[in-house]
Parts: sequence; structure tokens; C-alpha cells
Amino acid sequence: MDTAGTMRAAPRPGLRERKKRRTRDALLRAAVELFTTRGYDRTTVDDIADAVDVSQRTFFRYFAGKEEAALALQDMVVARFVESVRERPPHEAPLEAMRQAVLEGWDTLNEIIESVVPLEQYLRMYQVIESSPVLLAAHLRRSTEVEETIARVLAEREGVDVDADPRPRLTVAVFSGVMRVTERQWIVGGDFSLDAMREMTISYLEQVGPTLTENWRAH
Repeated sequence: MDTAGTMRAAPRPGLRERKKRRTRDALLRAAVELFTTRGYDRTTVDDIADAVDVSQRTFFRYFAGKEEAALALQDMVVARFVESVRERPPHEAPLEAMRQAVLEGWDTLNEIIESVVPLEQYLRMYQVIESSPVLLAAHLRRSTEVEETIARVLAEREGVDVDADPRPRLTVAVFSGVMRVTERQWIVGGDFSLDAMREMTISYLEQVGPTLTENWRAH
């Protein structure tokens, strides 16, 4: 912030950083294209590098392996979700803060994803992940790590000790379970559009309270 109290624009990345970003994005685009058309198991690191006309060594400067490349888009979206939860108004209850953050994420997905790949390819990567045992295991492992991060964010928001108070982890576990069910139902539902995913997310999250507190036999 300058002396007049106005916010200065973030400095533009240098030429070297811009070139590195372009190379990484090109590798990621090539990887997603190959994974969604050829399949994860049938795609090699060499295939991805060749598609961008770079060496295998260059690929490994940006990604630890093809698993990391396959999950990179999800990592971008998750990072934005974590920040959104952190930025939600303090008066919102924890579950509502996560709900609003995930819906905000769907609304701004184009801004995050389409600078790298078409949105349709990002959505198709969910099918690739579900159909690959190796990728699905890695996705679930990372989801567990994210749950712990979010639990700590909620604990900080609410002013509680995450290790002494079970509520942050319990709340995140419930939320994550709903999102996992949503993903699976969306994949088997046949409509792979963003609108379908968003509507299903809203519908399922709205059922959390009644599902957990009402007598199912009475409804």
C-alpha cells in the first residue's frame, strides 16, 4: 500500500517466471488431453513430454510424475477452496462457511481452470480419476490431508483447539463425505455438465441437517 492508502498492483512476473509458467501449463494441457483421450495407464511421461516437444528431464522439473500432473487441476481448485473457507465472514457457522466456499468455487471455476485447459476437460478428469485405482487412491489420500487442513482453518476461525475439540474434524468429515457422494453420483448420473454438478452439490448439502437429525422412517 502506498502513502495515499491505495493498494499497489502486484508486480508482473519476470520473463523467466512467465516462460516457466507457460511450459508448465503446456505440459499440463498435454497431460490432461492424453489422459482424457487415451487413458491414464496408457499415457507415459515420454508421451506428455513429446507432445510439448520437450525432454523427459524438463517434465520432471515441473511434476514429480504423471500422477502429480493428473491431479494438478484438482490441487488448484482445492487450494482456492481452502482460501475461500479462510476468507468467509466470521459470523457464518463452520458448515455454512464450507458450503458457501464450495459454491463460490463452482461459480469461479472458469477463472481458475480455463487459463490452462477447457472446463470440459477438467470435468472429464473426474472420470479418469474414478476409473484408475492408482489415481483414485492418490486422490483420496490427498483429500484426507486437505480435511486436516480445513479442520485447522475452522478451529482457528472458531477459536478452539483442534486437538482438544472434536467438532472441527467431525464437521469436515461430514462435509467431505457429502462431497464424495456427490462426485460419485454425478459421475454415474450421465450428465457431466458443471450445472449438474453444482445443482447436485447444493441438493446434497441441503440434506445434511435433516439427514442427520430426522427419523428416516417418519419421512
